[in-house]
Amino acid sequence: LCFVMKHKNGFIKRINYLRDKSVPIWIAGFPAIGFSSFNSYQSFMKTFIQLSLSFLLGVCFISASKAQNTEYTIVDRFPVAGDGGWDYIAVNENTGDLFVSHAGVTNIVDQSGYLLGTVKDTKGVHGIAIANKENKAFISCGRDTSISIVDLGSFELITKIKSTGVNPDAIIYDPFSHKVFVFNGRSSNATVIDAVTNTVVATIPLIGKPEFSVSDGKGKLFVNLEDTSMISQINTTTLKVENTWSIAPGEKPSGLALDNTTHRLFATCSNKKMVVIDALKGNVITTLDIGDHTDGCVFDPGLKRAYSSNGDGTLTVVQEKTANDFSVLTTVPTQKGARTICINKKTHHLYLPVAEYGETPAATKAVPNPRPPIKPGSFVILDVAPGT
Repeated sequence: LCFVMKHKNGFIKRINYLRDKSVPIWIAGFPAIGFSSFNSYQSFMKTFIQLSLSFLLGVCFISASKAQNTEYTIVDRFPVAGDGGWDYIAVNENTGDLFVSHAGVTNIVDQSGYLLGTVKDTKGVHGIAIANKENKAFISCGRDTSISIVDLGSFELITKIKSTGVNPDAIIYDPFSHKVFVFNGRSSNATVIDAVTNTVVATIPLIGKPEFSVSDGKGKLFVNLEDTSMISQINTTTLKVENTWSIAPGEKPSGLALDNTTHRLFATCSNKKMVVIDALKGNVITTLDIGDHTDGCVFDPGLKRAYSSNGDGTLTVVQEKTANDFSVLTTVPTQKGARTICINKKTHHLYLPVAEYGETPAATKAVPNPRPPIKPGSFVILDVAPGT
């Protein structure tokens, strides 16, 4: 448009010439327009401006619609055989395959829910760490205090090694150091495994009960300390705790995620708060309200959204506008008990394992806090996707 205005005189001559020849023209991808329909430069410019504005408004409308889309739906439910409990779920970012902790086994399913394999003898399985460069998965087994190491191609067991703590729970692979960090819930320490040699190389003492952890891939690892309501920063080269920060007013953090661009940690807490922390300095940026009984948190770097999976049957979606500006975008109904989560960052799909429960039995002296039984055949993985 600016070019046309600048070269007005030249355009007048060309319009008159083309009008006399009845030559058609295509403007910004619009249908051909015969120049015989223009009787002056003014009429040409009027039509040109109208078409250009219509095109620009259309582009803006489409972009705004995509940016403001807050709809999430459960697009599928993958049934998985077995009636035991579950904990963490992990995704292989190279293949999209899901590793599901499920009672005494670990199920591997693809993105359509097809069962690819089952790793047996993972007693009290909690978490799965994927090490693609080493072509291995490391599985924490709480009941026998071990880590099962599995081949990613065949899903066959390579070896089992003992943890140096009690009740290995959350587990993570750090690509910077090529080490696996296993967080032992009942002994407040971390077992460090060399992912290449499958050997224990260190034990790191912690000042609280560890929960979930995240790595920045640059030599720093962060872990929630549930009973002290803190986060510890670990140097993955020296294998030492460098900093420990309070996350008050957050209490008993479980889920943890990281925006590695803005250096923001997202800790989901039992007092129904998501606390946003500066991963470089450790100070609390803000807090946001989430659902109850949270046990998982993930971050989508493409959409700039953090997600809290809540056992009350909701999924809280938090939008990051800037490094210091966050808001709850929407709350998505899921299913009661869907408290852990993983994300496929390529497709933006979220996966939550869950099952249906029966009636809670009456309390007894032997079992003062009974849990409701899982209904047989009800275990599924929810596939939640954002609108397009």
